[in-house]
Amino acid sequence: MSKVLWNSLLVTPAVLGAALVSAIAPASAQVQSEPSVATLDQVMQYSNEGRSSGALAQVTSVTEFSDVSPGDWAYEALAYLANSEAQGGLDCLEGYPDGTYRGGRAMTRYEFAAGLASCLDAVVGRLESLDPEALARIEALQREFAAELAVLRGRVDALEAAVEELQANQFSTTTRLSGTAIFAFSDAFGDSVFEDANNTVFQSRVRLAFNTSFTGQDRLLTRLQGGNFRDFVNVPGIFITPATEASNTRFFDEYGDFSFDSGGDFAVAVDRLEYRFPIGIGQVYLGAQGQRISDIVPTISSLDSGEQGALSSFNRNPIYDLGKNEQRIGFGVTLDLSDDLQLGLGYLTGRGNDPAERAGLFDGGYTAFGQLTFTPGTLKLGLTYTNVYSSHQVATGIFSPSVYNSYGISFELGLTDAFFIGGWGMYTDTRTFAGPLDFRGDGEAWSYALTLGLRDLGARGSLLGVIAGVPPYQGSFGPGGGGSGLTNTGGSFHAEVFYRFNVSDNISFTPGVIFVTDVADTGSDLFIPVLRTSFRF
Repeated sequence: MSKVLWNSLLVTPAVLGAALVSAIAPASAQVQSEPSVATLDQVMQYSNEGRSSGALAQVTSVTEFSDVSPGDWAYEALAYLANSEAQGGLDCLEGYPDGTYRGGRAMTRYEFAAGLASCLDAVVGRLESLDPEALARIEALQREFAAELAVLRGRVDALEAAVEELQANQFSTTTRLSGTAIFAFSDAFGDSVFEDANNTVFQSRVRLAFNTSFTGQDRLLTRLQGGNFRDFVNVPGIFITPATEASNTRFFDEYGDFSFDSGGDFAVAVDRLEYRFPIGIGQVYLGAQGQRISDIVPTISSLDSGEQGALSSFNRNPIYDLGKNEQRIGFGVTLDLSDDLQLGLGYLTGRGNDPAERAGLFDGGYTAFGQLTFTPGTLKLGLTYTNVYSSHQVATGIFSPSVYNSYGISFELGLTDAFFIGGWGMYTDTRTFAGPLDFRGDGEAWSYALTLGLRDLGARGSLLGVIAGVPPYQGSFGPGGGGSGLTNTGGSFHAEVFYRFNVSDNISFTPGVIFVTDVADTGSDLFIPVLRTSFRF
């Protein structure tokens, strides 16, 4: 066997790895004095051009290349490599589907070397059948591209060393770690009941998410969270708070709640643990900690993101937060009935891990829900039903369960690629079976809002968002008093404006303001300026 041909076969893996290596490591040496190694920019340009033009396709004649003429230096070599064996060639060269070889580009020699590699593979099994002329042609091609192959060998060596380093220090072969951190400056202004009691604060939250996949289609999410958010002073909650346990909270806690709230003095804990896997036309969700309705079905709101979306928790239909203290452990399923129709069902409970009386998976409070999601074209529409059984107990020991049936509609319509409008409406009827004060009888609750969003305003990746609506309020109540337990009878109005702009791919700033009138029927208005900085890593 020709020595030159044998050496060429040894470096075939180097040629095959050219595309990867050229983007990772610089050339280890220059074989000749002329600049024979493309710059990193040229290599990346070649890689991008190859991806945009589609996969290489087999050609059987050099005449199929529209950009190579008989007068070109590469014509004879291309003819030998591309022509069929019946025409005296090797029938092994690949070109672009548009019928070009692109020999006039700056990367021609590296491109040609990559094509030559496939030919070397093609002749491995038929070396004995090649005539001396064929061997001589291959040797000539190897001499012509010896410099390029030497450079590629050096780069492959560097790549192999890098791969060995990564393998020796890899975190996991199945788990990917990502994280977010939020820094937020805010204050509460308005009437003296708010302004005199609050000061400017700097609060923060951090999350670390471990996403593990065992099959490539499933996902085990383990999320750690720590933060130091505290509620503003004298800002009442949406619900009356008698001497009950914390599960009395059924919508969001405060009018000044942030979408990125955390609570806690940086008591780091697992705040989310979920496993999801596909089955047939659907997806199954098993939530062991921190599971919410919005983790299973979409909320139909592009403003619903603590890191990148609106500033307040009034960034989506409140129906997704109904019974949120009954949402922690449970299961759900989504079924793709068609390309634009999905059915989601779920059952969640707050004490599914507790074997005590009026606890466990099915003997305590729960949230059961279903949603139909339509996504035809640029329209997104969600029809949601939620049934909540809240089994809270007052301080006197009286068991005072309540049932909530809530019906919601949410929509979002993209008018252009950048501009969209959305909104929601929600109606809830409530019945409290027993208990003191006004937590006995029937009640109704309503909420509605409109949203606007404009992307890429002033800068690519930016988002201007507007929310205007009415937080959940008590519409009526029957015998026994206001069974809904709501502090608001309809006078409050929520308005919010924010603008997110990206400093880099991983850092964004979001200034904004939240304004609420007649908070909880107190006659006092609340104004909250916020500056949020989000980090993604």
